[in-house]
Amino acid sequence: MNLVGALLILTALLAATIALGVYLRWQQNRPRRENPSEIVDPTRFGAPARGEVATLLQFSTEMCSRCPGVHRTLGAIAGERPGVVHVDVDLTHRPDIAQHFRILQTPTTFILDRDGIVQSRFGGAPSRHVVELELARVTAEPVPA
Repeated sequence: MNLVGALLILTALLAATIALGVYLRWQQNRPRRENPSEIVDPTRFGAPARGEVATLLQFSTEMCSRCPGVHRTLGAIAGERPGVVHVDVDLTHRPDIAQHFRILQTPTTFILDRDGIVQSRFGGAPSRHVVELELARVTAEPVPA
């Protein structure tokens, strides 16, 4: 194989790798709609009760560097909205929960409606604005300014 052919193959592999990385990064913080086939009861994770309007269910681990920031953001959003509860579940010693919900990264956040049905799922650290938009969609409220 000559040098030009090797450089073309290397360039093609590099372009494919970059394209895949950009796509995965773009997908990471976007909400995904879930199949409403399961009702999640946050009390089994140690929460006192499900939110009357919605529940922000965050899955974290001890070694997660982005989890504390997401915890603060979700806690602030829940504190500003009556009937919205934030629950943080540590998966460090609970691989059974991670396997059940197919959680491959932390933080992962679910937005549950008042009935406990998962309406949205975020992998990674979602922005406050995106969480508020999804929460407004789930609760059918106007979006805060």
